[in-house]
Amino acid sequence: MAHFLTYLLLSFLIIYDSLGLSQSNQFCDAGVGYPESTCGFSSSSSSKLLIKGGTVLNAHQQEVADVYVEDGIIVAVKPNIKVDEDVTLLDATGKYVMPGGIDPHTHLAMEFMGTETIDDFFSGQAAALAGGTTMHIDFVIPVNGSLVAGFEAYKKKAKKSCMNYGFHMAITKWDESVSREMEIMVKEKGINSFKFFMAYKGSLMISDELLLQGLERCKSLGALAMVHAENGDAVFEGQKRMIDLGITGPEGHALSRPPVLEGEATARAIRLAKFVNTPLYVVHVMSIDAMEEIARARKSGQKVIGEPVVSGLVLNDSGLWDPDFVTAAKYVMSPPIRESGHDKALQAALSTGVLQLVGTDHCTFNSTQKAFGIDDFRKIPNGVNGIEERMHLVWDTMVESGQISVTDFVRITSTECARIFNIYPRKGAILVGSDADIIIFNPNSSFEISASMHHSRTDTNVYDGRKGKVMSIFLFVPYA
Repeated sequence: MAHFLTYLLLSFLIIYDSLGLSQSNQFCDAGVGYPESTCGFSSSSSSKLLIKGGTVLNAHQQEVADVYVEDGIIVAVKPNIKVDEDVTLLDATGKYVMPGGIDPHTHLAMEFMGTETIDDFFSGQAAALAGGTTMHIDFVIPVNGSLVAGFEAYKKKAKKSCMNYGFHMAITKWDESVSREMEIMVKEKGINSFKFFMAYKGSLMISDELLLQGLERCKSLGALAMVHAENGDAVFEGQKRMIDLGITGPEGHALSRPPVLEGEATARAIRLAKFVNTPLYVVHVMSIDAMEEIARARKSGQKVIGEPVVSGLVLNDSGLWDPDFVTAAKYVMSPPIRESGHDKALQAALSTGVLQLVGTDHCTFNSTQKAFGIDDFRKIPNGVNGIEERMHLVWDTMVESGQISVTDFVRITSTECARIFNIYPRKGAILVGSDADIIIFNPNSSFEISASMHHSRTDTNVYDGRKGKVMSIFLFVPYA
């Protein structure tokens, strides 16, 4: 990926709100190759900054204006701001000034399928910052079913953080203690979203009975229920069928869990949420089948949120059939990347509002870890990268093609996430009083994605070789 300007702009605030955000006030220049030990470095940069003459983008409007920042907070947004000599000036003429991206779906330092994701809270966030994402929301996995133990474990994992983050909480079993701990998460820990896995039989998967109880509890707590929607029982049978047929390579992964199983589970979750009368958030919508169920529910007035991920928007399943195992295995994720046609349909759904925001499901494993399944696709750790590439690829795929406007880009990459998870307008906006999580975007340059240049610790990249006509210029001005 192209190199970025070494100015940086991010608020240095102690943050803790309804998402369980990082309480650290330490930030680092993670986007330009600093070693991990420099996270939290001090800087002599001024705490006052004036960004002049850029086109300021918010989800609701665009305007040519100056943006004045003091101590990490936006103080003024208007034309021709006059300031004293002690203010750092930055000319953004001809460039877009917009809120930093917010990724609603990541898995950093996650223990899964006998290993742990290669990106922890430092390297994953370094990649995020390099790609213009200034906040992400990760999923806490309970420890032996305990939400409190899981939360404490993830707080320790996140001590390496160098940017703002939030937490969702997964629910992997059900009893009275889990019900009580959900209330603790909401009222004491600031977590207001809970994820239920309808897949991964034998590990994370929950039954319909548990899902129904979880939906009821979310409703009573005013929390948002989220689902990974695939029919786990049918996937398990599909996997056995592939093995019996002698299909053991990565292509068996996609063949064992076709779009119909994603559509079925999405429909089931939507109907159960309607029965309980509670909102539902469907993560990583990867197929036409699932998207159409969401469209049908939203048209009827039901509160359903659909989140596509960048891999589903820009890739197809051809890579899974590559004869080279390392190449094919890097594309293994769940739900799978679908055959050509699903990507375009998801793009259209995003452009028309059927789907609301874009995540990544950044869940990276290196080629050595992926090789656990070299003789059996069921053992390939599921997950792909995307936290660094999301902003580039969504712009190139959706804005450059004319499918969405520049203000829509802000909405689907930042503002909508902030609104859904109760951090707007502190995040997701260039408004007076908002945190100065700002990126400056040059629409007249180019980028190329490369596994040899990205900031993730993985040695592969599912977007390797992709080029576009846009490169981001990212700014942090940290202060001591």
